Amino acid sequence: MSIHIGAPEGAIADTVLMPGDPLRARFVAENYLENPVCYNEVRGMYGYTGTFRGQKVSVQGSGMGQPSLSIYVNELFRDYGVKRIMRIGSCGSLQENVKIRDIVIAMSASTDSSMNDITFRNMHYAPTAHYGLFAKAQKAAEKLEIPFHGGNILSSDIFYNNDPDEWKIWSGHGVLAVEMESAALYTLAAKYGGEALTILTVSDSLVSGEATTSEEREKTFTKMMQLALETAVS
Repeated sequence: MSIHIGAPEGAIADTVLMPGDPLRARFVAENYLENPVCYNEVRGMYGYTGTFRGQKVSVQGSGMGQPSLSIYVNELFRDYGVKRIMRIGSCGSLQENVKIRDIVIAMSASTDSSMNDITFRNMHYAPTAHYGLFAKAQKAAEKLEIPFHGGNILSSDIFYNNDPDEWKIWSGHGVLAVEMESAALYTLAAKYGGEALTILTVSDSLVSGEATTSEEREKTFTKMMQLALETAVS
C-alpha cells in the first residue's frame, strides 16, 4: 500500500483511467467494467479494477487540481508500476467552435501553475501527451464515429479568477479549453517514463456562458468514457 492508495500489490492494472470526480470513477466501474473490485476508499477517492473486453483496466479518482492529481499519479507510477494513465475529465471551452459536450483530446497542456517552475527552476517545460496514446485515441474516435478537437489546453490552478477576462489571453493563442490537472499528469508521466493522455468533455463555455450540472458531469459524459476504454484496449 502507498500513503493515499490502499491497494495491495497487483490490484491495479497497467492502464488507469483517471477522472477527477471519484463518483465518476465509480460510475465507469459499475457501468463499463466487468467484475469491478474496489481497491481504494482512502479519503473517499474511489479506485476500481475490472476488465473491459477481457483486458484488465483500472479507474482511479484524482480529486481537483494539479496538487491532488500529482499525489495519485506519483503513487500509481512509482509504487504500483502503472504504465499509462488517461485522464477523463471536464473542461471549459475557450473557443466559439468548441461546444458543450464536445470531446477535446489534449496534445499539450499549458499552465499557470508554479509547480513546473519549481521543478524546472523557472525554466519552461512543455507538458505533452504521449504520441502513441494520442494516435490510438484518434483511431478509436474514428472507429466510434466520435468527432473531437485536438490541440493545446490550459491547466489552471485558479477556478475563481479575480480577472474574469484573463482566459481571453489563452483563447487568443488558440488554446481550446481550460481544466485543472493535465499539465501535472503529462509532466509526471515523462518523469516516470510512462504514457499519459487527457480526454475531456466540454462541461461549460467561457464564450457562451452555457453550463452543465454536476449530475450531468458525473453520469452523462459517456462518449469520453467509451473513447478512453476503446483506446485502452486497442
